[in-house]
Amino acid sequence: MLKNHIALIAIMLLALPNTYGQSDLSIEKIMQDPSWMGIFPTDVRWDEHGEKIFFQYRSGDDKSDSLHAIALSNPKLISKVDIKEQRMLPSAGTYNLQKTKKLFTENGILYEYDLRSKSKKQLLELPARITNPMYMLDEKLVGFEAGKNAFVLNLETGSIKKLTQIESGKAEKEKEDKVDKRGDWLKEDNLELLGIIKERETEKEQAKAYREATKEAEKFTFFAEGKTITNLQISPNGTYVTFNLISQTENKRTNVPDYVDASGYTVNLPSRSKVGDDQLTVDLAFYHLEKDTVWIIKTDELPGISDLPDYTADYPDQEWEAKPRAVNVYGALFSPNGENAVVNIRSHDNKDRWICQLNLEDGSLKTLDRQRDEAWISGPGIGSYSGLGTMGWLPDNRHIYFQSEESGYSHLYLFDLEKQEKKALTSGQFEVFGPTLSKDKKSWFLTTSEVDPGERHFYKMPVMGGKMVKLTSMTGNNEVSLSPDEKHLAIRHSFSNQPWELYLQENKAGAKPQKLTEGQSEAFKAYAWREPELIHFAAEDGNQVPARLYRPEASKSNGAAVIFVHGAGYLQNVHKWWSSYFREYMFHNLLADLGYTVLDIDYRGSAGYGRDWRTGIYRHMGGKDLSDQVDGAKHLVETYDVDPSRIGIYGGSYGGFMTLMALFNAPEVFKSGAALRSVTDWAHYNHGYTSNILNEPFNDPIAYRRSSPIYFAEGLEGHLLIAHGMVDVNVHFQDVVRLAQRLIELEKDNWEMAVYPVEDHGFVTPSSWTDEYKRILKLFNETLLEE
Repeated sequence: MLKNHIALIAIMLLALPNTYGQSDLSIEKIMQDPSWMGIFPTDVRWDEHGEKIFFQYRSGDDKSDSLHAIALSNPKLISKVDIKEQRMLPSAGTYNLQKTKKLFTENGILYEYDLRSKSKKQLLELPARITNPMYMLDEKLVGFEAGKNAFVLNLETGSIKKLTQIESGKAEKEKEDKVDKRGDWLKEDNLELLGIIKERETEKEQAKAYREATKEAEKFTFFAEGKTITNLQISPNGTYVTFNLISQTENKRTNVPDYVDASGYTVNLPSRSKVGDDQLTVDLAFYHLEKDTVWIIKTDELPGISDLPDYTADYPDQEWEAKPRAVNVYGALFSPNGENAVVNIRSHDNKDRWICQLNLEDGSLKTLDRQRDEAWISGPGIGSYSGLGTMGWLPDNRHIYFQSEESGYSHLYLFDLEKQEKKALTSGQFEVFGPTLSKDKKSWFLTTSEVDPGERHFYKMPVMGGKMVKLTSMTGNNEVSLSPDEKHLAIRHSFSNQPWELYLQENKAGAKPQKLTEGQSEAFKAYAWREPELIHFAAEDGNQVPARLYRPEASKSNGAAVIFVHGAGYLQNVHKWWSSYFREYMFHNLLADLGYTVLDIDYRGSAGYGRDWRTGIYRHMGGKDLSDQVDGAKHLVETYDVDPSRIGIYGGSYGGFMTLMALFNAPEVFKSGAALRSVTDWAHYNHGYTSNILNEPFNDPIAYRRSSPIYFAEGLEGHLLIAHGMVDVNVHFQDVVRLAQRLIELEKDNWEMAVYPVEDHGFVTPSSWTDEYKRILKLFNETLLEE
């Protein structure tokens, strides 16, 4: 009888649903050292002759990646490049027009590499490091920078000519003889009394006058007066030199304590300053060698330079002065013949970019293109505070090219200096990446998202615009490195459930790519990794929001859902290639195995969808980006039978910030969440990122108040896990310490914090990843599955 009761109980237990589900994956497995997945190529490039493909890879018992190569003569063989061969490889440098020779420096020594003879020779070694070498129009001359001055080397004679006289200090003021009337009287009286003294004084004056009359004019010296000199450029005709002058700032910086330093003492790690601190200024100096003078480029007359931003209307009681804004002027780009130059100028508030022609006779500016954005200037190929982005000259010395978001998407443009006309070479609701001119300068090679925002393909297009010919065919992302002879493509390709591999293809449409690497381990291939569904759902404002969806088998569905929020803000994760969030991707497969539905959203602010999507969070982080998460949750409930009371959310960095905003401002939607390495108060983050989106806290406090989670902590109702590295020099541990104190004072008791003493912003140690994600899984299991 007892046996029958035991058997009946066993049958009843088997019939009960497994609340947590089952999976062949585990947190320990997916969060171990990534090497378990296999080996995958990175940093793909060609040798100088198009005979070998170089890339970082791992072979044998190597513990880390090193340089490997595949020769076109034997594409099935992957060989490790030994140290001797690596030393023979020329560094990055500057080619001559025919691309038969290349200048480069190693350890500050100037070398030339001859591509025909495959040999390199040392050209010059100086006490000062040599940088920025370039062939002049006459390729017998080489311009370079050394000791913050410009020089020219004659390759035939070996002679060196110094072009500029630049000093880092200040000019000495002429000494003035401070003599009083008594001194003057004594001197005159002495000269009248003593004839020999008067005679000698007269001879001295005459000799001085002769020297003044016959001496050559002293060369002009420019004094930088303590500013840092960078980016020195010589015009190809050797007539002009430009260089940047950087005015440094002294801002108070945050120290990040390292409690587990090897010394046994707490060591402060110097970190960044906070948003709104003084920013460095970049001026452009223009050295006219024939006139032997220097002009500092003036920007006060740029169109719109004194425009006030629209947000000032929200502060009617504050006095706003319309005055020329601070700008950074980056190094001039000279035309191939050296007779024209253009400069790129960015306002400090990053709401304007001007492309101007530089008058080479007087250093004045003529505006060719102004791009204005009331939010902030950005997008693929458009550059930032410290770079030009895509910008240069066509060989006709007449057209410049650049990228702009004028149409709402980043496209490639030409400007004709003779006709003063701008022309779009590409157009449409897609973006352009990395356009480069072909070897014969008759075509463009470029990558675009024309097929789909979630795909990248490589194209060829006529230099003056026209039909783009698609050269790649594999679905996903095709990162192309073009061989020097332009006959082959080395393609690093991946798909959403297939990590990166290397392929070789002829450079023509329809050519079949040949797979060169096969890096997945047997352990990784043993699991059937999901291909996430790419879907769209309607946002409250009518926009269609892109997302990745991971669905469990219908029989395993537990009615719970988790929404993942990617980091960085301006980043794309809804795409058809292998995600940089590969750990999270594997975690989502595990969640789906356990019965969860997982949604991964490219919310407002994400990359890949043009200007308006990027700037949708301007002045309100936690506005449309949060409502996109809420609308995603609503879509899960309405379309995929998700229980509205069983929805969790998690993410790191920006995703951690968004998790806090979700739990604090939409507690009726999200029952629990894990905020990892999260920003809690944007007034404590860095300037370059934050000021673009929220302006500066002392100028636009409204934006900061409505965007910072710490001001909304009283709204917490669900369960919150906070996880943060204690040596995070990006989002400081201070952020969550301040939030923790706020939660304590609010008497909230449904939160916990996990700290990681040895981790920076991006975790490195597998044990830390494992601990963090075990806690996340436990949080969701206990709050979303258990009654």
